Amino acid sequence: MVCLGNICRSPLAEGILQHKVAAAGLNWVVERAGTNGYHMGEPPHHLSIKTALQNGIDIRRQKSRQFIAEDFERYDKIYAMANDVIDDMKKIAKKKFDSKKVDLLLNDMQPARVQNFA
Repeated sequence: MVCLGNICRSPLAEGILQHKVAAAGLNWVVERAGTNGYHMGEPPHHLSIKTALQNGIDIRRQKSRQFIAEDFERYDKIYAMANDVIDDMKKIAKKKFDSKKVDLLLNDMQPARVQNFA
């Protein structure tokens, strides 16, 4: 799960997916990152924490980290929270950018909307 600052959208996305993965009994690794380093090491925004807790999900122990090119080697799927995040991921990853591993999170929720990120 990748967004810009890694304290609002991606912490919620990570928490929700981890919750669903645990409920399904899957052994997946779900993590998050941001394309800028403004909030490295910080917990999620207090309103993201509040929203998650209201829905039975605890994201308080998460810590922000910056997206790196090697994430394309470490993960099978990388969800971006917006198109501009994909642009930033391309700049960061350079030759390691792998469009086959990237998708907008909402595309999986509405799969009829297919985009090419090459």
